[in-house]
Amino acid sequence: MSILKVEGLTKSYGNRHRQQEVLKGIEFAIEKGEFVSIMGPSGSGKTTLLNVLSSIDYITSGTVEINGHILNKMSNKALADFRKKEVGFIFQNYSVLNTLTVKENIMLPLSIQKMSKEEKENNYKEVTEALGIHELGDKYPNEISGGQQQRTAAARASVHKPAIIFADEPTGALDSKSAQDLLHRLEDLNENMNATIVMVTHDPVAASYSNRVIMLKDGNIHSEIYQGEDTNQAFYKNIIHMQTALGGVAHEL
Repeated sequence: MSILKVEGLTKSYGNRHRQQEVLKGIEFAIEKGEFVSIMGPSGSGKTTLLNVLSSIDYITSGTVEINGHILNKMSNKALADFRKKEVGFIFQNYSVLNTLTVKENIMLPLSIQKMSKEEKENNYKEVTEALGIHELGDKYPNEISGGQQQRTAAARASVHKPAIIFADEPTGALDSKSAQDLLHRLEDLNENMNATIVMVTHDPVAASYSNRVIMLKDGNIHSEIYQGEDTNQAFYKNIIHMQTALGGVAHEL
């Protein structure tokens, strides 16, 4: 079952006298339970694509459909309700609230859901145990590490069990150990809770934790790489080779 369908997607900025077309007729689908990375050189349109997929920004033409909802045909009010229920966000800079405890931060999306207290507590327990932060519930963000703050943000993004989770460079502000830990935890969410994750990243190590990589170049889909039966190391090497071919940063193999 396709959770996300994109058809003929374009995005332009500017006016009718001078326009910059950033996305140029993009089409793809993501199935329920997939973990997909979006990569590409600087200026390829990957952040713009994530913004329009997640309804943060409007598309110029084409359609974006998530879990049966066609985003560009929804009113602003309907979109706001849709985001609360169907979408989770993980940003690079954590975006946790320093005046709330870890548990209070994570429970925020549930405060607007019609769920029993028991169901909310069960969701909280399930996601915090999956992300390894259950014992941190009473602590404040300034009392935990950056990696733990980002796992708190990941828990907040998934606690209401949205149709899809969007992650924008989630490891960008983390050291390598914390980044690897977060990626392992996202992998666990994907495998054990069947979470559908779409992640923008420039890092081939991060991308190698996903099942599929969509490579953008100049606002178009250049290629897609599937892990399939490949080992993680083989998948990682394939990602690097394609990234290098597209003009990305070369990495040691």
